[in-house]
Amino acid sequence: MAGTGTAHLHTADEALLRLENLVVEFPVGRTGLKVNAVSGISLDVIPGETLGLVGESGCGKSTTGRAIMQLPRPTSGSIIFDGNELTKMSGDSMRKVRTNIQMIFQDPISSLNPRRKVRDIVMEPLMIWEVGTKAERAAKVDATLEEVGIDPKRAAESQPHQFSGGQCQRISIARALVLDPKMIICDEPVSALDVSVQAQVLNLLEDLKAKRNLTLIFIAHDLAVVKNISDRVAVMYLGKVCEVAKSDDLYARPTHPYTDLLLKSIPVPDPTVKVLATKILGEIPSPVLPPSGCRFRTRCPFATDICAKEEPQLRDIGGEHFIACHHPIEHLA
Repeated sequence: MAGTGTAHLHTADEALLRLENLVVEFPVGRTGLKVNAVSGISLDVIPGETLGLVGESGCGKSTTGRAIMQLPRPTSGSIIFDGNELTKMSGDSMRKVRTNIQMIFQDPISSLNPRRKVRDIVMEPLMIWEVGTKAERAAKVDATLEEVGIDPKRAAESQPHQFSGGQCQRISIARALVLDPKMIICDEPVSALDVSVQAQVLNLLEDLKAKRNLTLIFIAHDLAVVKNISDRVAVMYLGKVCEVAKSDDLYARPTHPYTDLLLKSIPVPDPTVKVLATKILGEIPSPVLPPSGCRFRTRCPFATDICAKEEPQLRDIGGEHFIACHHPIEHLA
């Protein structure tokens, strides 16, 4: 499973965000070894699009989102946002760019300051950047809170722990919106919420995207959730991208063995439906010493010698559907 190559990228002028050959590594103590968290991936997002980024825990999807924010700065590679090369920016310049790239985190409660009133939390970005007058800031905060379904009066006198998890995620969304960003990176924003609340938050994000013309990167491990909100989906495994396609096409025609496995693993809420047997082999390899060639080959039932020798390149199989695999699954027309 490679992810090497840029065949799936739009032209530089089309993309709001463009990653090329992004590498993020972390040292393992004093051993001299490194965790290969993200290994040379290339992705892009066009304005107004929602890109879903999915894969197992540890595949590097959250690290990719944080690397875009330069938290941490990537080991190598290029990240161009709105014409600016982020990897070469100074700290102060990057802080200004982050006003246009906001992030929503997985745990809504721990991402909010427990000692401050909710209204003050949402107000803080405006105060830091000295946006408008005091009255204008107050009006903007109240309007943003109402937009996400939070009562401004209650927010003015309550702390985060006095709200439910779903309400705290709405507050996090308000904090991300208050500076009017161009892009929001959603790092598993609904995985800690009840199913009914998940639907409400997803609908809210969809409404806000349309109303504010937002561009979203939606990171999740739940493919069922990603399908409902994404225009395109990129599937990651062990720091690499294996398949990129439009959402409906990916779910109707999964062509990489790993993508097919993920889709077959989605539970169906019907006890009469027969559970499909999966043919995955072994355990996830260590990101410290990943396999040669295709990284999925040690678990793939279709792997051959070429999979160990050559890293497959992302290639177009038609309909803007890209795959990095020597032995793709064939779908009959």
